[in-house]
Amino acid sequence: MQVKQILNAAIGSFGYEINNLRHRQENNDGFTQYKIVKLDGSFDYEEYRRIQTWKNKRDIETVWVKEPNIKFISEHLLNRFERPPKFGICHGTKRGNEQAWFRKYLGCEVIGTDISDTAGQFPNTIQWDFHEVKPEWQNGVDFIYSNSLDHSYDPEKCINAWMSCVRPGGYCIIEWHVQRVDANLTDPFGCDIMQLVYAITNWGRGSYCVRETLPVPENPEYIRFVVLYKFIEGRRLS
Repeated sequence: MQVKQILNAAIGSFGYEINNLRHRQENNDGFTQYKIVKLDGSFDYEEYRRIQTWKNKRDIETVWVKEPNIKFISEHLLNRFERPPKFGICHGTKRGNEQAWFRKYLGCEVIGTDISDTAGQFPNTIQWDFHEVKPEWQNGVDFIYSNSLDHSYDPEKCINAWMSCVRPGGYCIIEWHVQRVDANLTDPFGCDIMQLVYAITNWGRGSYCVRETLPVPENPEYIRFVVLYKFIEGRRLS
């Protein structure tokens, strides 16, 4: 069993495993969702958490987010906000670059989260599963940013959790690869960007929506910002 785990860890990032009877890839409504289940068929959360932590530690020196992109979206948010932001959250930040750059360009408090126990090694970062919500965050966050939605085991739960934290009139920014349709052991969610926009619109049930998608300054042919907006009661976008 130990040898099998080591081999699976080595090849897991490529989407392959040995003896994958407990690994299931589902394709529904344009989504690809890779799930790890227990022998009884229920979701194996502890195994999901272990794999995500392993991937974090394996890739801890790799930084995908680009500072020019954070600068761009920060300036865009400042033009959108009716008042200066006070508090933001970046989910799945690994080394914490995102929150450092948002702090630099927005001049407000921004924290990051990561599921791995490495989170405490980096400034303004806490260990946290981004599918869950702290009570003090509810309706109290000016903006949420993440480029890690592909790490979600349940994207609808994840987006609804994030938007429950965003205050009315606030934003959630998802950085997404336009052709991210595959899923594997370490990146369990894949979806075409247009299907993602459609799904988020349905998940919002009239409380939030996709306001716009924006090409990023770095790698604009591949990457977009999907900008979600939380409605203020009695108001809709003009």
